[in-house]
Amino acid sequence: MADSTPPSQETLSNLLHETRSFPPPPELAAEANVKAEAYERAAEDRLGFWEEQARRLQWEHPWDTVLDWDPPYAKWFVGGKLNASVNCVDRHVANGLGERVAYHWEGEPGDTRSITYAELKDMVSQAANAMTGLGVGKGDRVAIYMPMIPETVVAMLACARIGAVHMVVFGGFSVDALGQRLDDSRAKLVVTADGGYRRGKASALKPAVDAAVADRPAVENVLVVRRTGQDVEWTDRDVWWHDAVESQSTEHTPEAHDAEDPLYIMYTSGTTAKPKGILHTTGGYLTQAAYTHWAVFDLKAETDVYWCAADIGWVTGHSYIVYGPLANAATTVLYEGTPDTPHRGRFWEIIQKYGVTIAYMAPTAIRTFMKWGDDIPAEFDLSSLRVIGSVGEPINPEAYIWYRENIGGNRTPVVDTWWQTETGAIMVSPLPGVTSGKPGAAMRALPGIVADVVDEAGRSVPDGDGGFIVIREPWPAMLRGIWGDPQRYEDTYWSRFEGLYFPGDGAKKDEDGDLWLLGRVDDVMLVSGHNISTTEVESALVSHPRVAEAAVVGAADKVTGQAIVGFVILRDGGEEVPEELVKELRNHVGTSLGPIAKPARLLAVPELPKTRSGKIMRRLLRDIAEERAVGDTSTLTDSSIMDVIAKQLPSARGDD
Repeated sequence: MADSTPPSQETLSNLLHETRSFPPPPELAAEANVKAEAYERAAEDRLGFWEEQARRLQWEHPWDTVLDWDPPYAKWFVGGKLNASVNCVDRHVANGLGERVAYHWEGEPGDTRSITYAELKDMVSQAANAMTGLGVGKGDRVAIYMPMIPETVVAMLACARIGAVHMVVFGGFSVDALGQRLDDSRAKLVVTADGGYRRGKASALKPAVDAAVADRPAVENVLVVRRTGQDVEWTDRDVWWHDAVESQSTEHTPEAHDAEDPLYIMYTSGTTAKPKGILHTTGGYLTQAAYTHWAVFDLKAETDVYWCAADIGWVTGHSYIVYGPLANAATTVLYEGTPDTPHRGRFWEIIQKYGVTIAYMAPTAIRTFMKWGDDIPAEFDLSSLRVIGSVGEPINPEAYIWYRENIGGNRTPVVDTWWQTETGAIMVSPLPGVTSGKPGAAMRALPGIVADVVDEAGRSVPDGDGGFIVIREPWPAMLRGIWGDPQRYEDTYWSRFEGLYFPGDGAKKDEDGDLWLLGRVDDVMLVSGHNISTTEVESALVSHPRVAEAAVVGAADKVTGQAIVGFVILRDGGEEVPEELVKELRNHVGTSLGPIAKPARLLAVPELPKTRSGKIMRRLLRDIAEERAVGDTSTLTDSSIMDVIAKQLPSARGDD
């Protein structure tokens, strides 16, 4: 939970008004996997609806009870047994799909591999045999600290196969961050690589692992993939992947695991220094990940080529690069590198090369592409695309329009999805064959999900008002707790509103009852008694033709309580905001949202502080705006940007 006092209901009243709407293409609507009747059917019998989705999987033993709900603890498909690895690989091979490509892998230097389901099954079986040979068994934790290469997926599925619990750590995290997670999870095995490629050069990974495991005897082995060929230090517990895995038999007999057996731990940052180990189990998680991937992206596995541009180190990669797509027998693109290596058209080049039909990426990436210019995607053939999506934070209406027009050819539905590490799978999203999408709106809770917006007392707000998004009923992919800390689980997610899951985000309902996410409640600004969402002010700034990207924070102010400070990246690359442009931008925001939302100060910056998953770190910008020491920058893509931003502050002044 946030440490600050939550804003009142008035906070999140609708300042930003959006009238544009885009109905589904008629041909997509006619053939859509999910039609409008699904909402009503799910509302009439929610548990029956989820049972129907669970039957899309292969169960070795049926469940006795759909849901055992003892708030705030849920068990789904109680008594059922299945194997996530079998559902993602073996059953497709058994059903004659062995020659279908599971992954088109594209390395940053341009090396490629296309791996079929039959080949993937063999690789996973070999890795499962190797892990068993290294003493890893059911319930043991395995840390995976890897680049975006096929072996990363193989390691995850091998863990799922034998019942080990995987814990993927993004391959750019520091030694301390990795060490914290090893301590908390008590991992027995670490899977890593000598390095990976990032921004045109080999980036070492194994030295960080060496330092992290040096004083941690609980780690018995380090399994190392040779990716870059860099020299590595070697110890008695190190084992080469090509020696330990590739010599194994491709036959492995999997066992069925209980629906509630742990599948993985995913660490997410908390308000305290200690990261939270979010626990996901097997049956419910796989059910919802598979269903939402099929429903939200209207997946036609026989013909679609799907690409999620996230990293597997984040929950988006778990649910929508690995478990969801593979459970649906999809063909997925897996890309190792960055969007600007070796050139700024790399993403569009990949879409053109593989004929990608469904693309899913973060709004922060989309805004970066906007900044780079319309002419770059225009050089590539993107006509294969039929559905495009966004994930990670609310998408600004102007970024939505740019994405739809420049990437989607003004014809593809945009599915703006809201969900979290904790929810495990998409919760609120348009359905591409049903919904008339509104730029910037996540629209409605998916069939089978009961979301609401409530006031401080937990009462539903009327259409047109704002408050806090909550989930009223348990859902299959929900977290089952925080690893080793049940009290923190209850305090963090269930203490604010009795019986309701509160994820910490603000939201509003528009006049039609559609949902608009407003970002973290922690990021709401209190200006002269009015609570204002950072998302709406940022959207107003980005809608100005001279602004490529923006972040705003509330900084302490003796007169107004907080004053809005805006950090903008100008399209022309300017290093400061000229006085006339400051006035123009303030008036632009005032016209869009009202005078109360005008920024007091505006700074031009070359880049915004972002985590490696693409989220803007507004708390660091608050440190800058309030002229105090900058806090922890260890999760930033580039921590040096804070020094650059700090130097800009003296030149930034607003006016009234």
